[in-house]
Amino acid sequence: MEANEELIAHLAEIRKRLIIVIAWFVLTLGGGFYLSPGILKYIRSQPAAVHIEWNVFSFTDGLFIYMKCAFVFAVFLTLPILLYHIWAFVRPGLTDAEAKETFAYIPAAFFLFLSGVAFSYSVVFPMMVRFMKNMNQSIGAVETYGIDRYFSFMFNVIFPLAVAFEMPVVVLFLTRIGVLTPERLKKARKYAYLGLAITGSCISPPDFVSHLSVTIPLILLFELSVIVSGQYYRRKIAPMPSNS
Repeated sequence: MEANEELIAHLAEIRKRLIIVIAWFVLTLGGGFYLSPGILKYIRSQPAAVHIEWNVFSFTDGLFIYMKCAFVFAVFLTLPILLYHIWAFVRPGLTDAEAKETFAYIPAAFFLFLSGVAFSYSVVFPMMVRFMKNMNQSIGAVETYGIDRYFSFMFNVIFPLAVAFEMPVVVLFLTRIGVLTPERLKKARKYAYLGLAITGSCISPPDFVSHLSVTIPLILLFELSVIVSGQYYRRKIAPMPSNS
């Protein structure tokens, strides 16, 4: 009986927190629709887009771009709220020290995600656009870019890198629950480098400079993950000070 009551209480809390997150998402989605023209004009003024004509091939293309822009805006602003409510839900099962440490994951994860978005949009995406334009021009193709395809291409470049920038937080979490240790990470370093190099080559244009400009930040993120993991692991295994 008590187990059923506890389950019902947990489900009620999940429902309450989901309602709060969804309500915030809907609110920011409305704000996103209002701000979309300004956001799109800003994107249009950036070097990656300033020399590209955004063409529409159907009456609904502009509407869909407004909706995508508002949706992405709402997701960005909802992410920290979602992370906070996940933390608040599991908070009763944590000690004060664990709660304090895990709470720090929220701003760290959000900051790393935004850093990934900023890096991929300001560095990687312009390189991809230049490469694709030069390749199309080299074969004498007439360049006519649809606005929907432009944004789909941009999201496909930005989102994977933004997720990759979460590596330090993910590694720290896996270290915390015992799945990873600094020694395992060091042993896997050469395989991690190979995997990151392959990932970088898939995301970046196939020239050496572009490849390095993507792969090196990914490797630095891996090394940062090793450092963070090592610091936490040393604190975890450090002997408790004696009270005597």
